[in-house]
Amino acid sequence: MKTRLPLALMSLLTFLFASARAHAEPLKVGDPAPAVTATTDAGTRIDLGDAYKKQRYTLVYFYPRAGTSGCTAQGCSLRDAYEELTRQGVAVFGVSTDDVAAQAKFKAEEHFPFTLLADPDRAVIKAFGVPVRSVPAIGEFAARQAFLIKDGKIVWADYKAKTDQQAADVLKVLAADKS
Repeated sequence: MKTRLPLALMSLLTFLFASARAHAEPLKVGDPAPAVTATTDAGTRIDLGDAYKKQRYTLVYFYPRAGTSGCTAQGCSLRDAYEELTRQGVAVFGVSTDDVAAQAKFKAEEHFPFTLLADPDRAVIKAFGVPVRSVPAIGEFAARQAFLIKDGKIVWADYKAKTDQQAADVLKVLAADKS
C-alpha cells in the first residue's frame, strides 16, 4: 500500500506539470512577436519574422474553424476593411488549426485578399500562446484572438476578439498610434 501512494502522487504531479506547460500565456503588449514559420493557404511556407519587416504593421488573428459563422464574420470584417488596412500599412494573416485545403476553400469562398495560415500542428498557435479548446468528437480549436505587430513587437492584443468588429477594433488602434 505504501508504494501506491507515492506512485499515484508522482503521476498526479507529472500530469499537473505537463498541463501547466501545455497552456502557455498569450503574448502581451511589448513582447517580441514570434518569428515562426507557417504553411499558407497556397501550401507554401512563410516566415512570419520576415513578414513583420515588410509592412509597417502585421495583424495575426486566430479563429476556431474555417467556414463557421463567427469565423466568417471575423474574416469578412477584415476583408471589407482590407483596402483601408493596407493603406495604413497592415499585412493580415488569419490562423486556425484547419489544414491547407480547408484554408484555401475558406479563402476562395469568402474572397479574402489576405493570407490564411494552416496550423494543424499548432506551431503558430503555441508560439503566440493562444489557448486551444478541445471539443469531444469534433477536435481542437484555437481561441479567437488577435495581435497587432509593429517593429517586431506586439503593440496591441485582443484576447476576446469580436467577430464582426475585428477590423473596426484594429482601425481604432491604428488611429491612436501616431508614431
